[in-house]
This record gives sequence, C-alpha cells and structure tokens, in this order.
Amino acid sequence: MQAGAGPGVFRGPPRLQRDRTARHMSAILIVEQILNGLQFGVMLFLMAAGLTLIFGVMGLINLAHGSLYMIGAFVAAAVAGATGSFLLAMICALVAAAVAGAIVEIVVIRRLYAAEHLDQVLATFALILIFSEGTRWVFGSFPMYLEIPDYLSGAVTLPGGIQYPLYRVMLIGAGLAVGLGLWALIEHTRIGIRIRAGENDREMVAALGVDISRLYTLVFALGAALAGLSGAMVGAIQSVQVGMGEPVLILAFVVIVIGGIGSIRGALVGALLVGLTDTLGGVFLPELFKLFMAPAAATSVGSALASMSIYIVMSLVLIWRPTGLFGGRA
Repeated sequence: MQAGAGPGVFRGPPRLQRDRTARHMSAILIVEQILNGLQFGVMLFLMAAGLTLIFGVMGLINLAHGSLYMIGAFVAAAVAGATGSFLLAMICALVAAAVAGAIVEIVVIRRLYAAEHLDQVLATFALILIFSEGTRWVFGSFPMYLEIPDYLSGAVTLPGGIQYPLYRVMLIGAGLAVGLGLWALIEHTRIGIRIRAGENDREMVAALGVDISRLYTLVFALGAALAGLSGAMVGAIQSVQVGMGEPVLILAFVVIVIGGIGSIRGALVGALLVGLTDTLGGVFLPELFKLFMAPAAATSVGSALASMSIYIVMSLVLIWRPTGLFGGRA
C-alpha cells in the first residue's frame, strides 16, 4: 500500500515489476513463435525432402507432389474416424501415399523421364486435377478433421515455465527423427548408395546391372510416403480438404531452391529457414511497423511484407549462391 492511498486500496505493481512482467511475456511470445516456426519448417522438410529426392535423382518436375500430401491427410482422417486409432491412421497414410506414388510412377511418370520439362509440368498438372476430383469423389467435398489423441493433447511445460502444445512438440521431434532416418538411409545403406549413384550418373548405374526402373519407383514411393506422412500429421492441426497440397507445394519448391536441388541437408536447412521466416515475419513485422505507422496501415504493410519475406530470402540466397546453400557449384 502506497502513501496517500486509503486503507485496503492498492496501486498497480511497481514499474520495475511491470517491466519484468512485460519482458517475460515478450520472451514467452518469441519462444512460442520460434517453436511454431520450427514445427512448420519440419513439416515443410518432410514435403521438400521427397520432392528434392525425386528431382535430384530423376530430373523430374513433379507438380503432383502436393496431391500425395493431400492423400495422406485424407486417408489419416478417414482411418482415424473409422477406427479411433491415431497411430494406425499415420501408418495407413504413409502406406497409401507410397502406394499411390508407386502406381503414378509406373503408369505415368516412367514415360516422362526423357521428355522436356514442359511436358513433365503439363502431365503432373493433369495429375493434380485427377487427384483432386478423385479425392472429392471418394471422400466428398466437405472438410474432414483429424482429432488429436488424448495422450498427445494438452500442453507440456518447457524450460522457463513456457506452456506449449504437446502435439506440436511431437511433430518437431517426429519430423527430425524421420529426417535423421532418411539421412542414414541415403548415406549408410546399399539402397542409399544406389540412389546417390543414380543421381550422379544413371547410365553408368544401369550399365553396372542396377535395375534403374525399380530404383526410380522406390525413390518416387519414398518421396510420396514422406509427403503423405507430412499431410497426415498436419491434418490434426488444420482442416483436411481438397486442394490443401498446392500452397504447401509452392513453399516446398522455395525450400529446395534455397537449400539446393538434390540435397537432403539443404532441404532441412531451407525448410527451417522458410518456416521461421514465415512465422516470425507474420507475427512481428506488423508490430514493428506500428512503432512508426498507424495501426491499420502497419498491419496492412507488415502482413504484405511478411507474405513476401520467404521469396525475398530466396532471392538473396540465389544472388549469393545460385545453386542454393548446399547445391553443387555450377
């Protein structure tokens, strides 16, 4: 109670205490947004890793990669709704996307390896339309929802007393674990050796007796499985709907351009960079402009600049290193 105040009447907390509270809340907000950016980046990595593998090994521009992401999300939502098992939904989504990818590679993509990139773009764009209409026919036009299971719901307390959703922590951990497993597969297994050799000189690999067609089917199915798993995991934090893969596909292309085509390490670094840039820019740029602009104008300008920020980053990287951060030098 301060001097001059009546009995039982208390002023607000001292200024020092208010400043400490404000700084603590700001720190919590920053940490939460960094974690959100990491979670977004890890999901982009799963999407971009498959895309960069397919393009690096096969030289194929696959616009239908986002459709495989969508298939994973729909299958996960349908299986979870029918069985109540979240884990089974994830497994089914991964398998369904891998099978769909293998069928697409055998039926359509295999005829496009020697074609011009324009032909590849047109053919895979047609696959987007086919997958979209087929998904609408099988699952309907209304959005579906994937419930987070009880054992992954709620929040976890991080150092500093920060409360953060357990499911998002799981997404970060699972994505990094999958990335580590993918790195081990590529770098330390016989299949990985063949994949890397096929990327460098497919004719020589075929001449040495490796079934290049089977190798390509395997790579395409692996990339599709990663996309499907990413879609399934994201399906629990956003609605599952037709066309959900196309916006993510654009970001995945940005990721592989930044990281370097064909580089798994580049896909991880590029995805984290894009995720953090997009998330932090969307939250803090409007607040930054409010320091010297009217709130309405600051929100408009900050939001517009935030939406362009990842492309600005991509442009700066390409100016500095045209082949991407971890791409081979031309």
